[in-house]
Amino acid sequence: MATIQWFPGHMTKARRQIEDKLKLIDIVIELLDARIPLSSRNPMIGEITKGKPRLVLLNKADLADPARTAEWVSYFARVEGLDALPLDAVSGNQVKEIVPRAKKLWAHKIEAMLRKGVTPRAVRALIVGIPNVGKSTLTNTLAGRKIAATGDRPGVTKGQQWIKVGSGEMDLLDTPGILWPKFEDQQVGLRLAATGAIKEDILSLDEIAFFTVRYLCEEYPDALKERYDLERLPDDLTEASEVVDVMEAIGRKRGAVMSGGRIDLDKTSLLILRDLRAGKMGRITLERPPAETAEAE
Repeated sequence: MATIQWFPGHMTKARRQIEDKLKLIDIVIELLDARIPLSSRNPMIGEITKGKPRLVLLNKADLADPARTAEWVSYFARVEGLDALPLDAVSGNQVKEIVPRAKKLWAHKIEAMLRKGVTPRAVRALIVGIPNVGKSTLTNTLAGRKIAATGDRPGVTKGQQWIKVGSGEMDLLDTPGILWPKFEDQQVGLRLAATGAIKEDILSLDEIAFFTVRYLCEEYPDALKERYDLERLPDDLTEASEVVDVMEAIGRKRGAVMSGGRIDLDKTSLLILRDLRAGKMGRITLERPPAETAEAE
């Protein structure tokens, strides 16, 4: 598979804007997709934010496997020393926890102001994340009104804006999502494509669906069989033909049959990916913390 490269001009501009605003920022709120926490993390963020205190938000936790999410929360705490909060920005679940956790990161500065007899100002937070991870939805939920445009495609947010949160305890600077120039690990690109974080035309639909089906056969076989009424799954997933057989069985079950009885793999692939993204297979997480740091099962 060719190296995946996608770095639109507005994302280069977004990086410069973030760097310019850092002197105004107290803490960084890093928004990740709970289904693919590391794959949805721009490796440039740590470099760009230059060691600012950071709060990790695992968005779309309602679509992720709760047991896997618990592993990721533990991973960020033990390995990176970061507080990670699972949430669902759409329903607002756990969103009220963001401001108290943000203030906790800045508590030493608040205490210093109080000791000097100065009324603490609002915590200034920068929210960062890749496209389509839910930043605009979260921003609107925090603001209590529609501030940012939302959409189910990457690259909706184009500019920067300050938003007052709650009773003025936090000022939030929203930014456009930025991706990195290329994905050295092609599995990262496939996970991003499977969840819809990057445009589908970067990879072929059947390639993304093939990756997804093979992973589900390994990690969530019961969910796959139940969703598509499959009797059996292959024992040897190293054989590409075995995975294709599963895709064709799904296509047959869903009526994606062309003339001559051939299965329309493009239609089948799109169906599988839409089901995954909509949570119709259940709560699925597409990656786990590195094996040596994962919780013992």
